[in-house]
Amino acid sequence: MTDANFERRVEQARQAYLLACELELTAFKPGNVSIHSEGHDMTVEDFRQSARVSAPFLTDISLGMGERIYRAILATRETVSCNTNLGIVLLAAPLLGAFLGPKPTPFQKAVENLLMETSIEDAEWVYQAIRCANPAGLGEVAEADVSTPPGITLLQAMKLAAHRDSIARQYSNSFAEVFQTAVPLYDSRLSQGADEEWAVVAVYVRLLSMLTDSHIERKWGETCAQQVTARMVELANRLDQAGTADTKLDVLRKADREFKSLGLNPGTTADLTVATILAAKLQAETDKRERGRDVTSK
Repeated sequence: MTDANFERRVEQARQAYLLACELELTAFKPGNVSIHSEGHDMTVEDFRQSARVSAPFLTDISLGMGERIYRAILATRETVSCNTNLGIVLLAAPLLGAFLGPKPTPFQKAVENLLMETSIEDAEWVYQAIRCANPAGLGEVAEADVSTPPGITLLQAMKLAAHRDSIARQYSNSFAEVFQTAVPLYDSRLSQGADEEWAVVAVYVRLLSMLTDSHIERKWGETCAQQVTARMVELANRLDQAGTADTKLDVLRKADREFKSLGLNPGTTADLTVATILAAKLQAETDKRERGRDVTSK
């Protein structure tokens, strides 16, 4: 691959990441920050700045994946005063790394291969990133706590945390929920004529209906997280029955006020939503490139 072609891929990756972060902000996600409703002492501009400053590091594959994550988080913390994007960066790094790797297809397999190649050094960088971001409700665990040197690879560390954290679970199962559930739903809604905002809302609602939110569970406990998921199942049914966009927005506004009045922020679900959009965009670019190769080889 020529330098010009690679630079084109880097720019595609950067634009896909920025677009995924922006589209997630345009969707009305109950309990979460969006252009429709800010909250939790964070603004839309905080997230936009975080995306802009983290993008160059996440697409710099001269760095190892763990260091890319750390540099992206450090740049974020130097720009905004809160943890806006730790989950986003953790999920985006392997997706972008696989896209920019030498064998990006099949895309999910490329992600799996990249994760299997992670090292102890990657884990050390990521532990530093987590300490730098200092997410709410982090606490301590008996094995592979982020306050101590890992001694195991990043993938091994994520597998240990997979039972309690949805982001770690994506590492351990090769982004199964993203690729097998969320991306097909997103693509399906777009193919049926939905605009991007409503396709993203559908992804967020589906994910929160099927997975308890790790951020809420860490901060408020398992019972509260389960109640939020149950509430989202009800909301999903009401959205399906709503006839107009205005009616749907009323449903979303009511749930948003309810969650934010209780201080509930399904932040991990929002992170998974960004990952879904990014995976869909990178998958589409990968498929397009492979189709081009098929044509030129004939």
